[in-house]
Amino acid sequence: MKYVILIHSNPRPWGHPTSDFLPEYREMSQADRDRVNSDFEKLLGEMQERGELLTGEALGAPESSRLYRWGDGKPLVTDGPYSESKEHLAGLFLIDVENHARAEEIAAQFAGPGETVELRPAMWPGGDDQ
Repeated sequence: MKYVILIHSNPRPWGHPTSDFLPEYREMSQADRDRVNSDFEKLLGEMQERGELLTGEALGAPESSRLYRWGDGKPLVTDGPYSESKEHLAGLFLIDVENHARAEEIAAQFAGPGETVELRPAMWPGGDDQ
């Protein structure tokens, strides 16, 4: 079963890893930051070993995005970001796991101070059987 883990964040200035730019992380002790980073690296390693991590990608600043919508019978192009929210899509991971419970277990470990993590099933969970 394929799922996308979407990382929503709003570091100022924009940068990756986003935690380096979030006040919630900066307020943590160095020992706590080191533990969180180590736990995350361990999770990614375990997911790679199990074949669950298909890919991951950090995204550029929201201001660098372009939006394409349909209006007046033609494509309309505007600068991003698409919303005025405080959080923007910072990155994503595509995973392939045995079941929904495993996807939930992984997504919960992606959540960190100052970030929101969204877990969404892929439309074609089997991949090749589209």
